[in-house]
Amino acid sequence: MSAPAILTHHNADLLAQAVAARLITRLVDVQSTGRIPSWVLTGGTIADRIHRAVASSPAHNAVDWQRVELWWGDERFVARDSPDRNDGQARRALLNSLALDEALVHAMPAADECPDIDEAAQTYAGVLSDRALPEDHGPVPRFDILMLGVGPDGHVASLFPSHPALYDERPVVAVRGAPKPPPLRITMTMPVLGRANEVWFVASGAEKARAVHLALGGAGVVQVPAAGPAGLHRTLWLLDRAAASEIPTALTRIASP
Repeated sequence: MSAPAILTHHNADLLAQAVAARLITRLVDVQSTGRIPSWVLTGGTIADRIHRAVASSPAHNAVDWQRVELWWGDERFVARDSPDRNDGQARRALLNSLALDEALVHAMPAADECPDIDEAAQTYAGVLSDRALPEDHGPVPRFDILMLGVGPDGHVASLFPSHPALYDERPVVAVRGAPKPPPLRITMTMPVLGRANEVWFVASGAEKARAVHLALGGAGVVQVPAAGPAGLHRTLWLLDRAAASEIPTALTRIASP
């Protein structure tokens, strides 16, 4: 496993456009091999910008979207039509405009469809298990791209510092008492977040700078969960200058003016 690559962009808009272009290119590259690429989505402000940048990119039609498999790293355990849901955010910004094969779109269960949060987590784990192939060599699929936002406290997906879910080795678990609302969530766990060929951390804003610095500086996973996930082939930290402001300059590469 190689050291993470850190690319910085001037601001959040340029970051979103660059990540969108990188995503489109990667999906096309995987499809050119005859495989169906798998993409694990994240939520949050920068993810919303990335989704909108993909939707507006003239190149997005180069992807055969009916042959893209979509997953979510975590989800807020609220009703399906709640504006808080990550999958709803992604649909509004991007997915509703694409010709997707809904059989390949794996949203996490909603609270009004499966009121038992532990059962909901187990259900999603079952979907992951059902989609795993022998060549994946594990209980869940081997994803092509797994995107993660980074919270100011260093959390990723819904794995928060010192929370019990950090120690759980089941593929998907319920999170209760999350310090960021809503308190009930479902999340992939650390072992699953490491089952991707490429892990892309995306972060913007000065409020993320300390967490980014700690995650890249050798902090423990319990204190800074963002220090944990790494891609099997490549790990990218895709940042704007504000989020990268506490990283030593020698470690970063400027990717845009």
